Order: sequence, then structure tokens, then C-alpha cells
Amino acid sequence: MTLSDAQDWLSQVVWLDYKLAVALSVIAPLLLLGWAAVVRLQPLLALMIIYWRVSSLLAVTVYLMIAEFPVSFMTGTAARALIPACLWFWDDLSQGILLAGGSLSRIFRWWRWLVTGYMGAGFLLSLGFLPCAFQQRLDATCRIWLEPPLMFRQIFHPTIPVENLGLVGILGLLAYVLYSLYFGWRLRRGDFDKYPEG
Repeated sequence: MTLSDAQDWLSQVVWLDYKLAVALSVIAPLLLLGWAAVVRLQPLLALMIIYWRVSSLLAVTVYLMIAEFPVSFMTGTAARALIPACLWFWDDLSQGILLAGGSLSRIFRWWRWLVTGYMGAGFLLSLGFLPCAFQQRLDATCRIWLEPPLMFRQIFHPTIPVENLGLVGILGLLAYVLYSLYFGWRLRRGDFDKYPEG
């Protein structure tokens, strides 16, 4: 296999990854959140709110990649580890969802396993590209990962300068880190009897 063939193959994998990400980590959890709100299944509603807080690191990563910031390769890898962790960490919420029974509970459990498998595979794949995070100028292979974020920019932010979108990514990352530190501090203090509500 030539270098060109390998890069073509990687490009297909990257685009498939982003399509799966949209389906499994954006559309499906939005539907689950809405369904949980309608039927007032509080344990699932709480867990999905936690999920969206954690998974916002994926959105931050997209904006960092638009600006071609190498740190985006680290944030993307971290997001793939944190998302499954947040879905399995809260035993009381998982138990409440299981006890509720019904179609929503069953669909959520299927989705959680799918997301766990997808994020796990993506995490292993992204580990191979962590060296991209330490390049001053991204090489051609690393830049393949920027293709979907740049397409996202063309669709949703065609008139906004790349520098401004990069600033959004940096500020988003800063807010994410600060909130994570605050959350970890409260968790260590034992502020959450069952699960965090704020």
C-alpha cells in the first residue's frame, strides 16, 4: 500500500468516524434527552444532562481543529475516554433507569453499549495520532483529521474568521477545564448524595 492509498483509507475512516459521532453522540442523545423529559424519567434525564456536559468537549475539539490547534488531538482523545466513563459512573442513576423498565430504558441501555464500543474504538485509533498534538505544523496525515471540522465551518460559519472560531475553542476549553476542576472538588467533598443536579 502506497502512502497515498493509506491516506485515502484514513480519510474514509475519519469521515465515517464523524458520521457515527453525529448519529451516536449528538442525534441519539438529543432524542433520549427529549424522551426522558417528556416521560419525566428523572434518573435518565439527570444522566443525559451529565452526558451533555461531558461530551461538550467534542464540540470544543471541533472548533480547535477548525483553527488547526494541535491540542485538539489531545482533547478529542480525552473526550472519547470521558464520555463512556460518565455514562457508567453513576450507579444510582443506572439502577433507577433499569428499575423503570419500558422501551426508553431498554433503548438507553442499547445506546450506552453502542457509544461505549464506538468511543473505545475511537480512543484506540486516536492514540495513534497523539503525536500530532506536538507538531508545530501538522503534517499531511494529521491534517486529514481536520477535513470534517473544516467542512463544518463551511456549512455553519462560512463568514466567520478562523481566528474567531479558534478563540471560541480556546475559551470553551478553558471553561471546560475550570468546570471540571470545580466538579471534581465538589465530588471529592461529597456534595452529591446521589448525583449532581448542578
